[in-house]
Amino acid sequence: MIAAEPAACPSLTRGRYAYDFGDTSHMTPLVKMHTLGSTFMPPGFHAGGLRYHGMAPLVSHLKELGLIEAEAYTQNDCFAAGIQFARSEGIVPAPEATHAVLGAINAALDAKRKGTSPTILFGLCGHGHFDMQAYTDYHAGKLEDRGYDQAELDSALAGLPKIAA
Repeated sequence: MIAAEPAACPSLTRGRYAYDFGDTSHMTPLVKMHTLGSTFMPPGFHAGGLRYHGMAPLVSHLKELGLIEAEAYTQNDCFAAGIQFARSEGIVPAPEATHAVLGAINAALDAKRKGTSPTILFGLCGHGHFDMQAYTDYHAGKLEDRGYDQAELDSALAGLPKIAA
């Protein structure tokens, strides 16, 4: 199983597995998860639902156990995959869902290179009917692939709550 996430907010691929707050105001209980730090603010990108600093505790635990892998993708590659999917399947995926689409395409291409034929299943979690402006911006070349600022990430991770072992 591969968890696909945005390269601009890579909690599974670049975050730390630690106890952290689930919100920026530090009002929630501490949760053990992969986190970029509750004060980390990723750059703006169109997959709005994926700008959260942490990952679900269960998904994080599965990653820590080595039962799943994680890959991070840039938004322009994801939008290209979303357009390819829309042209072949007739469904315009939401920007958040294009990460899974790209992951499935990459898995299929990898299997083709290896000469294998695995069953590939992915979750399409939303349509892009309300995201047409994002697709218009992609076609117009207005979307930038911006990574996170490493200094901001380091600062946010340094501020993680200290938990006694």
